[in-house]
Amino acid sequence: MEQIAQWANDIFLWVGFGVIAGLLAKALMPGKDPGDAFATIVVGVVGTIIGAATIFFFTGIRVKPISVAGFAAAIAGSGVLLGCYRLLSGKYRGEPTRRRATTRRRVSVVEEPQVP
Repeated sequence: MEQIAQWANDIFLWVGFGVIAGLLAKALMPGKDPGDAFATIVVGVVGTIIGAATIFFFTGIRVKPISVAGFAAAIAGSGVLLGCYRLLSGKYRGEPTRRRATTRRRVSVVEEPQVP
């Protein structure tokens, strides 16, 4: 039972930390973001997991969320994920998602007066 409580504590800690990391990554990256608040939370949580998993994969060290390495991994993972999200949505560097519909100009043909 104690192990389940520890797992729940760790999950809630990573989720809370991911929200903070997502907000900081969004604040550090210039430009407008395509997502709303829910997208920021998801990017932060998933980016934190990706950052921690990357450090574990390459070094074998488990990163705790409340540490310098955990903070750096969370910000880096969230930043990379947010950059990918912007590229896939078409809003990187302020580019519009859709092109505006252009209206055609009507060209009126003026008949020349006929001279008798």
